[in-house]
Amino acid sequence: MNKKRGVYLEDTTWSKVKDYLYILIGSAIVAISFNVFLLPNEVASGGVSGISTILHGLFGWKPAYVQWAFNIPLFIAGLIFLGVQFGIKTLVGTAFLPFVVYLTEGWEPWTNDPLLGALFGGIGVGLGLGIVFRGKASTGGTDLAAQIINKYTGFTLGMCVIFIDGLVVLSAAIVFDIEKGLYALIGLFVTSKTIDLVQVGLNRSKAALIITEKQQEIREGILNKIDRGVTKLTAYGGFTESERPVLMCVVDQTEFTKLKQLVKTLDPTAFVVVMDASEVLGEGFKRS
Repeated sequence: MNKKRGVYLEDTTWSKVKDYLYILIGSAIVAISFNVFLLPNEVASGGVSGISTILHGLFGWKPAYVQWAFNIPLFIAGLIFLGVQFGIKTLVGTAFLPFVVYLTEGWEPWTNDPLLGALFGGIGVGLGLGIVFRGKASTGGTDLAAQIINKYTGFTLGMCVIFIDGLVVLSAAIVFDIEKGLYALIGLFVTSKTIDLVQVGLNRSKAALIITEKQQEIREGILNKIDRGVTKLTAYGGFTESERPVLMCVVDQTEFTKLKQLVKTLDPTAFVVVMDASEVLGEGFKRS
């Protein structure tokens, strides 16, 4: 076997193994967070897990069975209506999460305070889902239902997810009480923010667009004093219609003050627009 090809196959195999590890670990974190934080405090923060919490409160049905009962048919519907792109990875997440819920159903609650349950349950579920998404999969459930509705109604995927989760939260408020519904909203919000944090990480960068009459001096300052790359964009003034090149530079958050001071020193009249860059890939930043 060619040496390079052997290395490539090893990398590919490890990448696949790592994806499945992400799915299993992430699903386990979601399931444990559900059993020790959300379920005992009746926090139904959307999704199939929220539905299982409501049905457990109404009829005493075991959440693991309810989740299997919803997840498996939804996965099959996803294959029928959306194609086979979900594959075996999503099936693993769809089946394994309720399995861990079943295994850990006897665990004692880690808190009996609904607010703490919503906060830490939201963090745990968001952390687990973020890890599953890193494995290029999902845990199925109402996400698949949202994608099916999106395909056949024209509503945006975000609107479909909000609609389904909103119905679950509204049902929780009716079945339990308004306060529990509000806790569910808190859990849902914390989950979404935690997923974002896991996906893009803690490293934040700043992207700066600089319009200046002293572009050469500023370009050289960025290259030599901050040791960052800079891109020159062609632009035209909306009022003068004359060419006004724009310098674009991405720096680490810790370097932003240095960049700002550099531009202010070289050209106090420069027009600067600064934006958050949640994830930057390439030279000087993350590779992947």
